[in-house]
Amino acid sequence: MPFVAPLPLALTAGCANFTGLHDDGRARNVKAPYALWADRSPSPRVREADPGDQRAVPGIARVPSGDMKDTDPAAVVRADHLADGGRPPAANAVRSPAYHDLTDDGRPDLISAVDLDGRTSELRVYSVRNEVVTRVLALRAVLAGVELAAGHLSVREPTKDPRYVSVTDYVWDGSRMGLWDLTLDDYRTPQNPLPTMAPSPSTPPSPTSGKPPPASLPPSPGDRL
Repeated sequence: MPFVAPLPLALTAGCANFTGLHDDGRARNVKAPYALWADRSPSPRVREADPGDQRAVPGIARVPSGDMKDTDPAAVVRADHLADGGRPPAANAVRSPAYHDLTDDGRPDLISAVDLDGRTSELRVYSVRNEVVTRVLALRAVLAGVELAAGHLSVREPTKDPRYVSVTDYVWDGSRMGLWDLTLDDYRTPQNPLPTMAPSPSTPPSPTSGKPPPASLPPSPGDRL
């Protein structure tokens, strides 16, 4: 009688690493989000709460040149805050003025920040509209940073996670300063900026590499969060 060798145990028991179709069991049920209080919605935002609401600054002379550099920035900020019914800000609370064309008319606008306390600041932008000094943006924020790039005004604020900040971009849409984008970014300070990588010698330079880096408003003690 011929000798018949027994089959290997692995063959008799079946292939252990079978890669074909197989059943993982019942799939988890997928349900649409359930909205709470779906019949309730907030009232429209009031005009005074719109950061892009434009308002002429009272008590400031007309500016025929249309250039905010031809005005007294301290007087503009003081008059605007008084018009809001508040006290004029202390001189040491007003950051040095910054000028940048945000309204895309070829003339610099005034960007001002007043530190209300050790944490909160009031950020405002002024432009000359038809020879009248006009506030085109006003918002209260915790300024972890303010940057200018490509016509955008980027406001950086801390989040609950110390590694990240929220970034709100405002941009002129042709008639007003409006919110453009909301993103998250890594937290950084002027003392601890994000590292930059030098371009590879074999990589051709970017067409935008000649543009200056984003400018920032001067930091104050309130910036160090």
